[in-house]
Amino acid sequence: MIHRNGALVVLGLLYAVASLIHFAHNAEYLSAYPNLPAWLTRYQVYGAWLFITAIGALGYTLHHRGKTMLGLLLIGVYAAIGLDGLLHYGRAPFTHHTVAMNTTILFEVSVAACLLLTVATLVVPHLKARGLHD
Repeated sequence: MIHRNGALVVLGLLYAVASLIHFAHNAEYLSAYPNLPAWLTRYQVYGAWLFITAIGALGYTLHHRGKTMLGLLLIGVYAAIGLDGLLHYGRAPFTHHTVAMNTTILFEVSVAACLLLTVATLVVPHLKARGLHD
């Protein structure tokens, strides 16, 4: 379990960095991203990143303080939110994004997926111990 908890911390930090890189790129080049709403501002993008990151930080705090399942649930939500970067491709195809856009999006999504899988590997043993999973 210690190995997985270490991976949880490393991936959590890496995901925070990956999401900051993507959100910062998004905020600074907002008008270049295809088909984003005209009302969206760079401050709203940074604010969204802060809010999302706060969910992860709360999850890690609760997990560290022994509220394991609640902490993992929040970390899982935090990681799952990272998959929403793929919504950029619902607004415009991959080819309509620059290399930098695609790199930041795919970096964030990849690390978020790894974090989510790690959370799942930590949740399953807890569910088994409580008799909630076969």
